[in-house]
Amino acid sequence: MTRLLYTFLLFFLLVTCADQEINENSNHSDEADSLSFIPFETPYPDTVRRADRFIDTYIIDTLERRLIDSGLVNIQDVIPGILVDVRYSDTNNFMHQDVYGHLNRIYLQPDVAEDLKKVQAALKAKDSSLTLLVYDGVRPRSVQQLMWDILDMPIYEKTKFVSNPKNGSVHNYGAAVDLTIADTTGNPLDMGAGYDDPRKIAYPRFEQVYLDSGLITLEHIENRVLLRSVMRAGGFWGIQTEWWHFNRYSRARCEEMYRIVE
Repeated sequence: MTRLLYTFLLFFLLVTCADQEINENSNHSDEADSLSFIPFETPYPDTVRRADRFIDTYIIDTLERRLIDSGLVNIQDVIPGILVDVRYSDTNNFMHQDVYGHLNRIYLQPDVAEDLKKVQAALKAKDSSLTLLVYDGVRPRSVQQLMWDILDMPIYEKTKFVSNPKNGSVHNYGAAVDLTIADTTGNPLDMGAGYDDPRKIAYPRFEQVYLDSGLITLEHIENRVLLRSVMRAGGFWGIQTEWWHFNRYSRARCEEMYRIVE
């Protein structure tokens, strides 16, 4: 009888302690629910994502912190209404890989961003229903090295897609931009070839050839010409192999003015 009573008392004490622990945990549940849940490691949370709720979020990770610490600026803080689509933070690019991680903003040198603001103003003066849509700005050399390593092809082929990181590029300094023109809902104008299209149909130097062949139309050419004309308003110039790429300064001038972003 004594053993049975002892067993009953022990069971009662265990149940009571368990109930108390559950109550204490439930008292903290509201507090825990109010804390932000970050499903990945990052030392610089700007805003955070909860796995169980649909809320707008943004993460400033170590890559973006390097851009900020280098004195670069987010172009959307400088240029009202400009749109961005950071293609290298997605798999919708010629490598089919995400090389930017959380980065979802476009950064440039402050003076280059101000010049791009002139371009946006020039475009709006021509047609207020249009806006610039930017795909890439500064590209740290470490990211360019990653892109270089991803492309498994001979060097002479690689250089058609990515500048050799050993030499650096205008993108690495934050003085080049990849972009197009879109309507205010974000639909880009048809340029006859998409962004990062490796085919020669994307080359400005061959526009007349492809126009004569019927593979691109006069509308495609007019859209490209519009982009080039408004870019000149900010002092940018294009290259002959990518309709979307524009430099503000030469690489030699960038070396004099800026430090390369590693």
